[in-house]
Amino acid sequence: MDNSGMYVGLDIGTTSIKVIVAENVKGQMNVIGVGNERSNGVSRGVIVDIDKAAEAIQRAVRQAEEKASIEIHDVIVGIPANMLKIEPCSGMIAIDDQSREITGRDVRSVSAAALIQSLPPEREVVDILVDEFVVDGFDGIKDPRGMVGVRLELHGTLFTGPKTIMHNTRKAVEQAGLNLRGTVINPMAQGMMVMNDGEQDFGTILIDLGGGQSTAAVIHDHQLKYIDVDQEGGQFITKDISVVLNTSLDSAEKLKRDYGYADSAQASEEDEFPVDVVGQSQPTPISEKYLAEIIEARLDQVFKRLRGNLDKVQALELPGGIVLTGGVAALPGITDLATDEFNANVRVYVPDQMGLRHPSFTLALALVKYFGGLSEIDLLIKSALTGSTQLADETDEIRQREQDAENEQQQQSAPQQSTQGKQAKPRKKKNRSEGIKKFFSDFFD
Repeated sequence: MDNSGMYVGLDIGTTSIKVIVAENVKGQMNVIGVGNERSNGVSRGVIVDIDKAAEAIQRAVRQAEEKASIEIHDVIVGIPANMLKIEPCSGMIAIDDQSREITGRDVRSVSAAALIQSLPPEREVVDILVDEFVVDGFDGIKDPRGMVGVRLELHGTLFTGPKTIMHNTRKAVEQAGLNLRGTVINPMAQGMMVMNDGEQDFGTILIDLGGGQSTAAVIHDHQLKYIDVDQEGGQFITKDISVVLNTSLDSAEKLKRDYGYADSAQASEEDEFPVDVVGQSQPTPISEKYLAEIIEARLDQVFKRLRGNLDKVQALELPGGIVLTGGVAALPGITDLATDEFNANVRVYVPDQMGLRHPSFTLALALVKYFGGLSEIDLLIKSALTGSTQLADETDEIRQREQDAENEQQQQSAPQQSTQGKQAKPRKKKNRSEGIKKFFSDFFD
């Protein structure tokens, strides 16, 4: 099966790498394959060993290929929000022919003009979101194609990040034998999936409690407005359990998953479980309450730091409250703990797809849904990031063919009249190659 109609999301996490294969059927994303492998070469959400990360990606992709019965070539990759900067941007181009309609190439060109920024050498543009286009002073335009004007402007938001993160991500994906179909900033994709329209409009905080770090993102007016990354996550909870109980990391991780509570008030002092302690031949009984106190202590530190930074931008005053996701969000009692700490309405998002009903799958699923929901104009704008003109050419060709077909239909429906004793013949439909030739001829004349 060809995966040209498929969307493959790749979540390169600190503790695990997840791959989701989804098929777009009449606008509905149907998951047909999942890969989930232990991560390697990733620390605190960032790839630090390209070779090891590439091998882990290959294992996860192979697992997804077997379940989906396809060969995966192109992937959509999530980009962590570490050191992400958000700033306004604008671009402007002149339309060379005043009588010519604005095309996809013009949209790509004005997007490329908005990307021209004086950035430090260690940073690069990660993404661009357009608020509006302006044609000859008329603003509020979402899609200027087909309009006529002499000046096209773009106003939007630019996201820049460390060049190291982008380079290592691209390199690891390529080394795994995959093509990078697109990149999406993690909280941007997650926010659009886990929040309803009202929450995105009035303002809501998304907190992704991952294995290597915890990320707080503010979505307001349907846009990503603020990012705060705390460099502690589920791995630190596991290490705390390991150190306090004097047990191995693998054992500590299993204890956290099987018996852990985020809120110690909900754990029982009577219920106990055995713990394999290093240097002892017999397991030591530990109560749920004691384990929960270890977990709660670390989460309390993370929440306090996030709250301090969110308070500085008055984010906790937004009416949408807080949505928790990520692997750590699966701990029982975390909603109550977060509610007490942030003094806001808190809920946990869990995907409702069969086999993916765990918060840790939120990001991989969000990547395919976000990218699959992009409009043609969104994809044209994103093509400016890669410098590719292929999509602009293809969309312009399609629009040209549609216009030709409309003209042909109008001509065929008009009464046929004889010319110089001969009956007028209907216009012959052009094939694909003729349409491409006509587009390039019209464009460059």
